[in-house]
Amino acid sequence: MSEVKLHPVLDNGIKPAAADFAGGTLQCLCSTNKVEVKIDAQTLHNHACGCSKCWKPAGAKFAVIAVVPRDKVSVTANAAKLAIVDESATIQRHACKDCGAHLYGRIENQNHAFHGLDFVHTELSPQTGWAAPGFAAFVSSVIETGTPPTEMDAIRARFNAIGLPPYDCLSPALMDALAAHVAKQNGVLK
Repeated sequence: MSEVKLHPVLDNGIKPAAADFAGGTLQCLCSTNKVEVKIDAQTLHNHACGCSKCWKPAGAKFAVIAVVPRDKVSVTANAAKLAIVDESATIQRHACKDCGAHLYGRIENQNHAFHGLDFVHTELSPQTGWAAPGFAAFVSSVIETGTPPTEMDAIRARFNAIGLPPYDCLSPALMDALAAHVAKQNGVLK
């Protein structure tokens, strides 16, 4: 089972969050003139994601992504190198035009339950101490990117072995937050 490769952050041993960690920087993969994004907070809801939209490093089946309040995210170097990958997507993923790394994703729809949170790839940070991944989301979606369905049992077993419950959506707490948001918008909940 350990031969199942998911993502280097997961395959090389998940590191716990550092006490009192308050943020750091993310850098694109360019050798010079790196895009730099400052994150002024610890991340939340860090997880492995199998969706076809999230950026994954070479050879990884899953992305590792977390959220942070959008007011804690600022581009501090080479902002002109950033471009939105797909302007029609719910999450506006800002990627380096040269190396392709996604630095952050932002939801502009003010009616979306996750508006105000930016999605970030802490693996692009030279600092350690970020929140550790706690679950795997959209696991089945790796089939859409070319993973044979016959590998899915081994992938789910690997996630369970490393302590990340695998879901084919988001974690129950995040799914509850989405449903509660819709219920409030529809007047079903206050």
